[in-house]
Amino acid sequence: MSLLTSKTTNGITVSVETFYQDDYSRPFEHKYIFAYRITIKNNSDYTVQLMTRHWYVYDSNGVMREVEGEGVIGLLPILAPNETHQYISWSHLFTDMGKMHGYYTFIRQIDSESFKVIIPEFHLVAPYKLN
Repeated sequence: MSLLTSKTTNGITVSVETFYQDDYSRPFEHKYIFAYRITIKNNSDYTVQLMTRHWYVYDSNGVMREVEGEGVIGLLPILAPNETHQYISWSHLFTDMGKMHGYYTFIRQIDSESFKVIIPEFHLVAPYKLN
């Protein structure tokens, strides 16, 4: 089962689909692995480049971690108007439920203006919790 959420900020739409990774999770060791597929679509009139990412990761026990860095999975994708970039990554939690959200920093190629694009909050839930 997967969950899908989307949000548009400054003409850039970020969609997230999540997947619990049962084969890689170890509940008895408090290790829950979730994959997520991010789709970024440039609906603006400008060519843009993704420069950085900043994530907030929450376990259901209230523990929050911040993750930040350059680009996504080693890339700094450039998106012309109407272009899409998609990637798959993963995160681990110490509980069987949690959530993530954050933002990307982009620059417009025409004037090097930087701006933030919201990564919408999405929930990470082991499927057995949904029964």
